[in-house]
Amino acid sequence: MNTRINKQIFNLKESATLYINQLALDLRDKGQNICHLGFGESPFPVPKAMQDELSNNVHKKHYISGNGLPKLRKAIAKFFNNKFGYNYSYENIFIGPGSKELIFQLVYLLDGPLMVPAPSWVSYGPHATIRSKKFIPIKTDFENGYRLQASELEKICKLQNNRQKILILNNPCNPTGSVHKPGELKDISEVCRKHGVIVISDEIYALINFGNEIFEGIAKYYPEGTITTSGVSKAFSAGGWRLGFAMIPKELSIIAKPFSAFISETFSCVSAPIQHGVLPAFENYELVKNHVENCRDIHGIAGNFLYKKFKEIGLNCPKPEGAFYLFPDFENFKELLNSRGIVSSNELCKVLLKEAHVALLPGSNFYMNENFFAVRVASVDYNGAKVLKDFLKYDKFNEETCLKIFPNLSKACDNIDSWLKNNV
Repeated sequence: MNTRINKQIFNLKESATLYINQLALDLRDKGQNICHLGFGESPFPVPKAMQDELSNNVHKKHYISGNGLPKLRKAIAKFFNNKFGYNYSYENIFIGPGSKELIFQLVYLLDGPLMVPAPSWVSYGPHATIRSKKFIPIKTDFENGYRLQASELEKICKLQNNRQKILILNNPCNPTGSVHKPGELKDISEVCRKHGVIVISDEIYALINFGNEIFEGIAKYYPEGTITTSGVSKAFSAGGWRLGFAMIPKELSIIAKPFSAFISETFSCVSAPIQHGVLPAFENYELVKNHVENCRDIHGIAGNFLYKKFKEIGLNCPKPEGAFYLFPDFENFKELLNSRGIVSSNELCKVLLKEAHVALLPGSNFYMNENFFAVRVASVDYNGAKVLKDFLKYDKFNEETCLKIFPNLSKACDNIDSWLKNNV
């Protein structure tokens, strides 16, 4: 049989994050001692209140409205409006099988080119490819922590003829761990308002903000044009539950009906027990608050530990302020790497995995130039349940403490340092 496949799908590569996760796990199964800094999955247990609610609702077997459980949507609206100063109505909140799926559907639904800061999360580009949509990475600078600046967005918008444009802003950011400052968001909002930009604000890490400033989302400054997405995979450590949500402002209510129809013809609805299980996260946040904040603080300690180690090794690295990622580069070793025939971030990661036993992702997966030696580091290779249990036993977290609770993170840094000294 002469099988024909949609070329947009046929040419897709497997998600880089999922690929490196499976590769690292396979190598571990074969007996290799791999430091797995390639995959960003929260290592902590799901808060007990959510586990209990899920157990109490396993008998719920009926289809739920494609938009989602009304009680959950109301709880989400109240939580985000109160905590972040937003103004979303529950009628325009949609529950989906992870925010990733909802972002894809929004990208598919909305006309106009898709713009993202470079670096940005690996899946935004493929979402545009599937839709045959123009995809525009916007170069950002290390000096700004790779945070998108209004001037950078203005420059790109002026070059586009489309009346409508889409910007995905991941804040806090995967892969950099950066968090936008309120002034930056305000300036970006003015550019978006001027050029007819619809913002999809990917705020899956909003509750993992350990920097010096209170987190703010762009919907606070650009409420009429911002669709905010989030979920329970990161702050609530429930990635495998596959529940996310999209919040659409009333000014974009025209999206709601076709979006609802799109959902009805694709995933139909999210598992009923899971939707009930997620309720305490937003309806009774006080039940899970300590758990979430302790996990956030541990993410901050791990990120800052790696940041200091990378600086000691000689890597350039913005200081992380949120999420659980860092984005160091090996540019200080460029000539030495080139002398070994290593000319791209992809080749660098392959060699580090093979020779230093450290799994990382190349910066090129995040829309950076191939020959720029940046890597994405996930700071979560440790026993989350144990670390969370021991967390309150320590009065302070110095390097000695971190060496005890994050042995794989420490080993990864030692392996990279040794590899650079002995092989490059």
